[in-house]
Amino acid sequence: MNRRTLPSLLGLIAFLLPMLLWAAPQQLILSHVVSPDTPKGKMAEMFKSIIEKKLGDRYEIVIHSNASLMDDDEAVSAIADGRIHFAAPSLSKFESYTQQLKVFDLPFLFPDMNAVNRFQKSPTGQALLSSMKSQGILGLGYLHNGLKQLTADRPFTKPEDLAGLRFRTMNSDVLIKQFELLSAEAVPMAFSKVYESLANRSIQGQENTWSNIFSQAFYEHQPYMMISNHGVLDYMLITNSDFWGGLSEEDRRAFRFALEMSLKYGNAVAKAKSANDKIELGRMKGISVFKPKADELTVWQTAMQPLWASYEGLIGEKVIQAAQQAGRP
Repeated sequence: MNRRTLPSLLGLIAFLLPMLLWAAPQQLILSHVVSPDTPKGKMAEMFKSIIEKKLGDRYEIVIHSNASLMDDDEAVSAIADGRIHFAAPSLSKFESYTQQLKVFDLPFLFPDMNAVNRFQKSPTGQALLSSMKSQGILGLGYLHNGLKQLTADRPFTKPEDLAGLRFRTMNSDVLIKQFELLSAEAVPMAFSKVYESLANRSIQGQENTWSNIFSQAFYEHQPYMMISNHGVLDYMLITNSDFWGGLSEEDRRAFRFALEMSLKYGNAVAKAKSANDKIELGRMKGISVFKPKADELTVWQTAMQPLWASYEGLIGEKVIQAAQQAGRP
């Protein structure tokens, strides 16, 4: 290579390098804590597929599942700080940013998933998606898991049967107080530690959806279950508000389409999985599923409902009223 060629080559590299860098798709991080073979995992994979099909020259969705990157608590703060781009934490994970989402933790507020759907689609439910925007967190939509059931390592049919037992709960003051009303001890714990804690009996009970009870094999150490439907376990798909605001309108339209399609798919999978897993658990030998009669369920409702009034000031009377109205179509 002669002296005249070298400057020309360096000049060409200098000219092409910005173009090569510009051509590389931007990596967008989506973090969640469950396996790819779950409604949330399937939703994430569809979202990735649609975005990369439509905008693959500009964006690559990098999914970190099974809490391999971070847990949900850290994911919320990472979204607020702009360190990651998408996450789908449970609705109980936002109390450091807003009190209004605690409405979803109030026991026996939603009689069924149809009521949850109506509330989330209502003006009040949609407004909650933007309730943390000023803090860097923008809700893009809701993802279902289902209604929660109570399980324990011993038989129970009445609230007093749970007195003194240690129950795992998410780190939500509403859920902690819910078990305190039953004279049980609430033990806040990460989802990834529940199975081990049930196995070594450091906790004796937990609350969860049919799909989580089945897919995580909690039933191996929790053979007694009650069809309580006392709470809802749903998620909010979130992004950083500055990132979202910085997208072009064309890109935002593509992201909205991908979100709409993937959330619909994830919710359909969640509904089918919940129904199927409930049936499978009911068929298992050694598993006892208690279905309370209306008067028996009323006893549980009466024990837990005092929480509604105690959180009215924090959540907002109008928010709770809108949720109640959704339960009375």
